[in-house]
Amino acid sequence: MPAPVILDGRIVRLEPLAPHHVPGLVAAAAALDGQAGFTIVPHGEQEARTYVFQAEAAQLAGTALAFAILTSADDCVVGATRFTRLDYWQGPLTWPLSAEPVSALPGGAIPDAVEIGNTWLVPAVRGGQVNLESKLLLLTHAFESWAVRRVSLRADARNQRSRTAIERLGAVCDGVRRAHSRGLDGAVRDTAFYSILHDEWCGVRARIAEQLAARAAVGPAPLIPATAAALRPLVYPHR
Repeated sequence: MPAPVILDGRIVRLEPLAPHHVPGLVAAAAALDGQAGFTIVPHGEQEARTYVFQAEAAQLAGTALAFAILTSADDCVVGATRFTRLDYWQGPLTWPLSAEPVSALPGGAIPDAVEIGNTWLVPAVRGGQVNLESKLLLLTHAFESWAVRRVSLRADARNQRSRTAIERLGAVCDGVRRAHSRGLDGAVRDTAFYSILHDEWCGVRARIAEQLAARAAVGPAPLIPATAAALRPLVYPHR
C-alpha cells in the first residue's frame, strides 16, 4: 500500500482521513441536510468516527487511501474523497506460469491502476474550484508520483451532476454497466464507468488548469455562509 501523503494545493489541502477530522466531518455533513444523493456521508459524531475507523482499516488492508478535503485558507473540512480499488498488475506474464503463490505486496508498493471515488462536498463548494483542484491533486499524485497507467472514476448512471463533473475533467466514458449494484436508495442501479489513461494525462492536466484559471478570474465564491462559524473553530493539536 502506498504511504499516506498530504496533498497541498492553492485552494484545498487533502489530508489522510484521521480521528481529528471527526468534528469537521460532522459540521460539513450537517450542511448537507441528508445524504449527498448517491454517496455515503457520515452524519453525527458516531457515524463520523465509524467512517474514519473504516477508512483507516481500508488503508491498513491496502484497499483504499481516504482524504479529508480542507480549505487551505481556514482549515474548514468541506468533504472527503479517496483512492480506492488499487490494482497491482503482475505482468509481464511468462510461460509457463509459475506454480509458486504470489507473495504479499511489500510495504510502500505502488499500484498500476487506481480509482478515485467516494467523493462528497458541501453544497456551497460543489461544481467549482474545490472539486477541480481536489481532482487535480489526486490525478497528479497518481500519474506523476505513482506513475499509474489508468485512473478510473464511476458514477450512478442517474447522477447526472457527478457524470457531468467527471466528463468536464476530460475522462472518457468506457460504458454503462446495467444492473451493476444496489444504490443507496435501494434501487438496482446502472453504473457509468470512466477512465483517464497515462497517455491522456497531459491533456487532462492542461484542461483542468484552464478551468481553474477561468474560475479564479471570476473571483472566489463565498464559503458556506450559513455554516462558516461552525466549521472554522477547528484546532488540530498535531499542528
